[in-house]
Amino acid sequence: MLNINRQAYQAHPFHLVENSPWPFFVSFSLFGLAMNTALTMHGYIGSSIWVILGIVCLVYSMALWFRDVIAEGTYLGHHTLAVRNGINLGFILFIVSEGLFFFGIFWSFGHSAISPTIELGAMWPPMGIEAIQATDLPLLNTILLLSSGATLTYSHHYLINGNRKQALLGLLFTLVLAASFTVCQYIEYRTATFTIADGVFGSVFYMGTGFHGIHVIVGGIMLSVALWRIYSYHSTNTHHLGYHTSALYWHFVDVVWLFLFVLFYWYGS
Repeated sequence: MLNINRQAYQAHPFHLVENSPWPFFVSFSLFGLAMNTALTMHGYIGSSIWVILGIVCLVYSMALWFRDVIAEGTYLGHHTLAVRNGINLGFILFIVSEGLFFFGIFWSFGHSAISPTIELGAMWPPMGIEAIQATDLPLLNTILLLSSGATLTYSHHYLINGNRKQALLGLLFTLVLAASFTVCQYIEYRTATFTIADGVFGSVFYMGTGFHGIHVIVGGIMLSVALWRIYSYHSTNTHHLGYHTSALYWHFVDVVWLFLFVLFYWYGS
């Protein structure tokens, strides 16, 4: 009986993904990281070694998962036009779900800011809380993030036009601006006069800005992988799906920050 290659004779353009252990390992690494971080912050664990171990396991699992996806799309040719269209649609739906997540945070902040209760002193920010002014570090962060969106667009434009050097340069500037934003956010947290335990203002403020900061870090990781793939000649002017989805994600992060800046820093202060 002839051994027919299923991949060579499949009657559809879609990629039937092989069994992979990496979603399982990434899920458990994330669970372990979140649980150990919470236990460490509340003093149940005296050492942060378990948090560091969770980060190492997560990064290692993600790297191996990225390796397999890159091999499927770059070397094995599984990312056909139909597959790329499906991934783009799925990623857009993911961004929509992220937008609804942040919408819930904005609603929570606005609900208390528009009509503060008597327990808050009938004022916003609540009595005793000195809010961060919009013209301080938040304004600098806004300039940094909007500039990173411009340099990313510059890089994407030149990649589409086949100028690899300028695409790499623009993407490198984007990563530098992203790192600068993260450093400024850290400085802002260190110098803030209120904490996440200071009522609804502190809770929603750190929830919104903190999750946005996590999105900036994740977007930076995605763009770093895209930078390496352009440098390694994996991405071309006609086939750069990973870079395209990373750029969509980063522009989403930019837009969310504008809403955060207006609502949390300008109106909230």
